[in-house]
Amino acid sequence: MRYIESLREGERINEIYLCKSKQTAMTKAGKPYDNLVLQDKTGTLDAKIWDPGSVGIDDFDGLDYIAVMGDITSFQGNLQMNVKRVRKVSEGEYDPKDYLPVSSRDVEEMYAELTKLIGSVNQPHLRRLLESFFVDDKDFAKRFKFHSAAKSVHHGFVGGLLEHTLSVAKHCSYFASVYPILNRDLLVTAGICHDIGKLEELSTFPENDYTDAGQLLGHIIIGTEMVGERIRTIPGFPKGLANELKHCILAHHGELEYGSPKKPALAEALALTFADNVDAKMESIREIFANVPENNLEWQGYNRLLESNIRRSGRE
Repeated sequence: MRYIESLREGERINEIYLCKSKQTAMTKAGKPYDNLVLQDKTGTLDAKIWDPGSVGIDDFDGLDYIAVMGDITSFQGNLQMNVKRVRKVSEGEYDPKDYLPVSSRDVEEMYAELTKLIGSVNQPHLRRLLESFFVDDKDFAKRFKFHSAAKSVHHGFVGGLLEHTLSVAKHCSYFASVYPILNRDLLVTAGICHDIGKLEELSTFPENDYTDAGQLLGHIIIGTEMVGERIRTIPGFPKGLANELKHCILAHHGELEYGSPKKPALAEALALTFADNVDAKMESIREIFANVPENNLEWQGYNRLLESNIRRSGRE
C-alpha cells in the first residue's frame, strides 16, 4: 500500500483510502467539483474531482472507503490529488487498521497496566467503582480501548483515550507519593475517570467527531453523570466521597474559561488539573515533532494549545 506520507508530486496513484470528508463546491466559472479529504494512518491528503459526472467517477459519500486513481500535484506548497477515477470498495478489500491513526503503544499492555493501577486503590468503594467500569463492564472496556481522547488537539487516535488516561493516572500516583497532603485513592480514581465522558462526547472512528450530546453537554458533564449513575449502584458509597470525586472531574480543566463548571477546591482536584495538562501538552509536542526530522532545529510555528512558537532543543 502507498501510504499518504510517502506520496510525491508527479506520481500517479491507484490506491484505496478512507474518504474522511466530501463536499461539493463551485469553480469561479460556476462549474461544480468535489472537495475530498483522503486519509490513512499516516495522515490526510486533499483531493479534487473536477468533473464529478464523468465516466469512471462512481457514487460514494464521506466516511466510505474508496479506490482512487489520480495524479499527485502541488498547490500552494501542499500536495493534493487530481482524481481521475473512483469507486466505493467493499469490506474485505481493505484493512481498517491501515486507515485509522493508532497509538504507538500496545493497547492490551496499556489496559493491563491500567487495571493493575486500579488494583492499587485501597478504598473499597472507589476500587469497586473502577472495577465496575474497567473490569466488569466488557462493552465499556472494549469501547475505552478503541476510543480517541480528542478530535484533533491531542491523542486523537485509536487507543488515545486509554493512553492519555493511563498517563494522567500515573502522574496522579506520582504526585501522591511526593505530596502526602494528597489522598492517593481519590486522586488516582479521579485520574482514571476524568475523561470517561469522551466515550459519549466523541463518535467512534472513522468519524471521530462531536456528537449531539458532546456539543450540548461536553465530556466533563457527561463523565460526571456517568460516575454518579454508577455510584448509585454501589451500596454504602459515602456521599461525601462521591461529591469529592465528582468535584475533581468537574474541575479538571482548571479554569471556567477552559470548560470546567467549577474551579479546583480540593488539593486532589488541583493535582488532577496539573496531571491532565502535563500529558496533553507533552503529547501535543510529541505529535508535532513526530513529523520533524531529529536534526531539524527550526521553529515550527505558533501552536494554539501551547500558546507559543516551539522547536527542538539541541542548538549549540
